[in-house]
Formats: sequence, structure tokens, C-alpha cells
Amino acid sequence: MDDETRPMVPRSEWLLDPDMLFLNHGSYGAVPRVVFNEQRRLQERMERNPGEFLVHELPAALRAAANDLARFIQGSASDLAFVENATAGCNTVLASMQFSPGDEIVVTNHGYPAIRKAAQYFAARAGASVVEVAVPFPTSDPIQIINAVATRLGRRSRLAIFDHVTSPTAVVFPVRELSSICHEAGAKLLIDGAHAPGMLSLDVPTIGADWYVGNCHKWLMAPKGSGFLWASPARHAETHPLVISHGFGQGFETEFDWVGTRDPTAWLTVPAAIDFHHRSGGHLLRERNMRLARQASNLLVSRWKSERGTIDALTGSMSTVRLPMDGEVNDTRAFAIRHALREEHRIDAAVIAFNGAFWMRLSAQAYNEMNDYEHLAEAFSN
Repeated sequence: MDDETRPMVPRSEWLLDPDMLFLNHGSYGAVPRVVFNEQRRLQERMERNPGEFLVHELPAALRAAANDLARFIQGSASDLAFVENATAGCNTVLASMQFSPGDEIVVTNHGYPAIRKAAQYFAARAGASVVEVAVPFPTSDPIQIINAVATRLGRRSRLAIFDHVTSPTAVVFPVRELSSICHEAGAKLLIDGAHAPGMLSLDVPTIGADWYVGNCHKWLMAPKGSGFLWASPARHAETHPLVISHGFGQGFETEFDWVGTRDPTAWLTVPAAIDFHHRSGGHLLRERNMRLARQASNLLVSRWKSERGTIDALTGSMSTVRLPMDGEVNDTRAFAIRHALREEHRIDAAVIAFNGAFWMRLSAQAYNEMNDYEHLAEAFSN
């Protein structure tokens, strides 16, 4: 086994089913035992005295957690609010904007389907429209992404929504360059960074976006329900939570920190997840996961006589490889292939129908090793 891709943390540190080969961390994440136990501890503490916890302890604890997360993404806690997930964060921005008839929301065909639907919903309500940019795939050069977007931005473009790491195709987008061309065109920019925290080394403010949303439950391995919304200071006044509550009119932090009674422990557990990430290697873990994803995809390409969806420079801890399958390509059949992979081979991996072919989207996390992908290769070799 290559020492550079050897598991950095024993799989036993997670609660994962030992009878299932888990190559799908990118979909829903997986919480390490120590982080899971910290959330349970916080939940028990809250239930011992709910009033004391929610009224007196929570405000400072939530801001402390925001401060830890802000340091991790190299931003300021005053620009950061917790939301349930990246989809909620994107909806928050869309609901906060005032669109007019004729306005355009620009997305790409690589975007997360839920966000494309949300854009369509808010556009339709205002008489605006959604412009979908076709980004080439497989993608062999970041200039392909930049040129595709540049040709579709225009004077009616009010908002652009681009993934940092695309969910269906696992392409790392050149977000700083996209930020520049969006602002040159007069469009505001929302980056959907659902997969980025814990996968990529982040400096969110320097990207130049107006808003950035991310999930902590995926590659940062925090509990489900721990997402965040970062807003540039210039966008604070116009950005409001989906639920308007007691804090309305009292500033960005106050509006988002309390919208009603809910379980805040997923957010309060983010510092424990960040600590686990650092103890597991931090940037060394991120680099190792990227190497493993690239080596694993190269292995599958060789075994299946296939192709990758991206070059190394556009690949993070997920990678896509075209499956050696013919026939009709649609989401229903993709789901059936994934189901058969689980039932017949006990392998959980994402199968995507995209651009006229089926693609295997594989993930590489601390507990994975090359032998895992050998099993995946064998599952489609006959």
C-alpha cells in the first residue's frame, strides 16, 4: 500500500457499518465518534435546564462556535451565520434579493439540482428568468469554465450562483476568476461551497463573492444540520434569515442567531469537528485525500478503459469516472445501478447520469484506502 494514501485515522473512529464499503462521504458525510459524543453531551446539557441553556448560555456559545469556524475559513465571525445546510443558505440569499421582471439568475448545468430549482422558483415569482450555462464535461482546463460563464453574463444578470466543488461532477471551479468576471458584468455572486470546508484550504473573503455558503457535515465531519452562510459586510443589511423573528432589524448576527426554538447543538459541535480535522492532519489530511481520489480514479480508468471527468488540477477529494455501461442514460437507471452496487457488492458510491453517460462519483476520506477502490473496480469489471 502507498504510504501517502494509507488511512490517516482508523475506520473504527467512525460508526460506519463494518459490512458496507463507504465510498460516498461526499453525499452526507460521516460523524466521528468523538464528535458524535460531543453533540450528545451538549444535548444532554441543554435538556437538563432548557431555559438556562437556550437563554443564557447559547448566545455566547453560538458566537464562540462561529468564531472558531470563521478562523477555519479565514474570515470574521461577524460575517458568518449558522444555517441548517448549504441549500438553506442559498435559499436565504435568493429570498433576500429583490428581483424584477427581465432580471436573470445565472447558474450552470453542473449546479446542485435543488439550487437550480430554488433559482427557478424565485425567478418565476418575480418574472425573472434562469440562465443555465453549459460547462463542458469532461473538463480539462479551468478556462473552459471561465469562458462558458463569460459568454452568458450580460446586463440583465443580477445574481450568479456557482459551485465551489460541483456536486454531480466533482469539478473544482475557479471561483476567484468567476468572481471577477461576475462583478465586471455587474452581477452579484453566491458561491455554493457545500463540499469545500474540510476538502479545500479556504480563504473565503479573498474569493470576492458577495455570499458564500458551506456545509460542515460533509468533509469537516460535523453533525448533520451544521451549515453556514458568510456574507460580505456590504451585503449584511440586505441579507435576512428565511424565518423572520425577534432579531429582525437588529443586525446580521442577531437576526440569524435566534429565529425560534430549535436544536443548536450541531452548530455548537463544529469546534469539536474542526479539532478532529486538525488532529487528523489538517492540511496534510486534505492533501492526502486529494491524492487518494486522483489515484483511485486513475485506477478505475485503467481497469474500465474509461475516462476521468476532470484533470488533477480541478480535482479535490471527490472524482468522477465514466462507467463502462451502455444503454439509456437517465436518473432512474442511475439509481438502480447504485442500488445494485449496494445490495450485490455492499458498496455505497454515487452514480450520476450526466452529459449522456453514467459517472461514478467516488469520495476519499481519512478512513479510505486504495484497496477500497480495487473492490469497486472489480464490481464493474465483468
